[in-house]
Amino acid sequence: MNPEPSCAGLPDPVQIRETAEAYYRNKDFYCSEAIVRTINDAFSLGYPDSIIKAASGFPIGIGGSGCTCGAVTGGVMALGMVFGRTEPGDPKVIRCMSLARELIEQFEERHKVSCCRVLTNGMLLGSPDHMEQCVALTGEVAEETAKIIIREMNTSR
Repeated sequence: MNPEPSCAGLPDPVQIRETAEAYYRNKDFYCSEAIVRTINDAFSLGYPDSIIKAASGFPIGIGGSGCTCGAVTGGVMALGMVFGRTEPGDPKVIRCMSLARELIEQFEERHKVSCCRVLTNGMLLGSPDHMEQCVALTGEVAEETAKIIIREMNTSR
């Protein structure tokens, strides 16, 4: 399955931000899971809920290791859900990789790094400061991912 959503009835990126933030804030899902769930639902991609399982290893910098921010990896995963390939040799991978690079470069331009360990330095996991920051990062990445998807859908018409 690798559906590309139709341009009709495109979702609002701000609403996508708010939905992803609510999933994290309410402790329903961590960052990567919240973004994958929100993008899947908002764009009616049709992936089963089990797609969230594939995103469950990325929170807190990939399995809690503090590496790449889980929100960023969730955004990249969501881009792959829309623009990725399923067939060997399919050149769609080039576009998907370019969009993923755009997302991470945009994030690093705003935050200087994409490393969870650096972004959360000095914060206790689950503390109010940590929650506030990670909820905001989750929402930001969900919104930016949605904007990329919408832009690309509009330019490919």
